[in-house]
Amino acid sequence: MRAGLIQLTSSDDPAANLSVTEGLIRQAAADGATLIATPEVTNCISLSRARQEEVLRQEADDPTLAALSALAAELGVHVLIGSLALRTEEPRFANRSILLTPEGRIAARYDKIHMFDVDLGSESYRESDGYRPGTRATLAPLGDARLGMTICYDLRFPALYRQLAQAGASIISIPSAFTRPTGEAHWEPLLRARAIETGCFVIAPAQTGTHAARPGDRQRQTHGHSLVVDPWGRILLDMGREAGFACVDLDLDAVAAARQRVPSLRHDREYEGPGAQ
Repeated sequence: MRAGLIQLTSSDDPAANLSVTEGLIRQAAADGATLIATPEVTNCISLSRARQEEVLRQEADDPTLAALSALAAELGVHVLIGSLALRTEEPRFANRSILLTPEGRIAARYDKIHMFDVDLGSESYRESDGYRPGTRATLAPLGDARLGMTICYDLRFPALYRQLAQAGASIISIPSAFTRPTGEAHWEPLLRARAIETGCFVIAPAQTGTHAARPGDRQRQTHGHSLVVDPWGRILLDMGREAGFACVDLDLDAVAAARQRVPSLRHDREYEGPGAQ
């Protein structure tokens, strides 16, 4: 399987972001990619709730989803929209990853479970103020493979990845918009750990750079370094900090080989919790 990763510097203008994304997907498909993955919040990065209320749409009406569905069908490839910020029937939005088939149909959806509510000192975030958390893990068919779908902050919760691998995932997606401080410290080691622990390929398309916003609105900066990690923890691709696309071949036989060498997914044992008498 040849995977293409799209690294973006999305703004708070969905139409402008879509134009860039479509162009990069076309380039990745021309380079032979049959699975093309975009980052978290492909359609809009904004820290302004007012701007989000202005430009975000429900899934059925989202122009980015409609356009990328048509593009997947035109190119005959799987497109993993890392995530879209979408309106819901509730006041809060959804941060939703969507896998499209080569016919342009939705094969699977995943709403981000773990909300990024942190205080980094220089920066603070309360994702749960604007987004409702998802409640269900998602495993999707992907040709001869199965894809475990996650998003960004999920990366810090290894139990989710173990469950996906034990349920049959051979590839795990972690589209992200990692902050600069946390990305520099934790991005690569956490991605490698999740690949090693699960014996899966990890594909992690990321947002990068300084994201344009309306005058007076706070701007985000993201880490970049979209990565692909193999089941033994080797980095197959690191895109650095420039927006663009890159492709890499995934040998799916490596999943079984890694799990045969270290069959830890079969070695779970029951045990008492700390403090048990």
